[in-house]
Amino acid sequence: MIAKRLATGILALAAVLATAASSNWNTRVERVDGAHVIGNPKAKTKLTEFVSYTCPHCGTFARTGDEALKLAYVGPGRMQLEVRHFVRDPVDLTVTLMTWCGDKSKFLRNHAAFMHAQPDWLARAGKTTRAQQQRWYAGEWPARARAIASDLDFYAIMAGRGYERTEIDRCIGDTAMAEKLSENSERDMAAYNIPGTPSFVLDGTLLAGVHTWPALEKRLIAAK
Repeated sequence: MIAKRLATGILALAAVLATAASSNWNTRVERVDGAHVIGNPKAKTKLTEFVSYTCPHCGTFARTGDEALKLAYVGPGRMQLEVRHFVRDPVDLTVTLMTWCGDKSKFLRNHAAFMHAQPDWLARAGKTTRAQQQRWYAGEWPARARAIASDLDFYAIMAGRGYERTEIDRCIGDTAMAEKLSENSERDMAAYNIPGTPSFVLDGTLLAGVHTWPALEKRLIAAK
């Protein structure tokens, strides 16, 4: 009898764990129209985040709000999150291409890796020499991207994510993808009239004056 009860309990626990695992919508990532879409496609609420990797405020949002957003809203299936890129400069574009490197399932952790390291590499970017700046802004795109990645230690960040240098260079040297992401950024700026980053569109409406996690959280709570 005890053995039977234990077996029943184990089966019940396994069912609960399986249900919990399947309900973590953060694991569902799709690439749609130049963006990563995370979460339940049938969620009643959709949030679009416009992000720039060279924007310090975007880094702050990522470090203070991303996990709460995924835990409380996206993971349980209450919200679908779309991450779109606001490409401002060659450094921004290089990081964007790196976050896109590899399978779509790697995006969220690639994104987090660069945002958590942002204070260090952004400070380093502000101390570059004129010669380094010339390498970033002149010449063919693949060489420019490699110079940026080398000067700002982006290769080390990606190595920590398990990437080999040949794979990284292939991703950041993809001129067609670089052009596509830049064009998408320009189109989105015009379509949504984005004033800066981070900016958020909730169910089709741009949230004016909302650029921090506390401000966004208040709007999400109010929208329940």
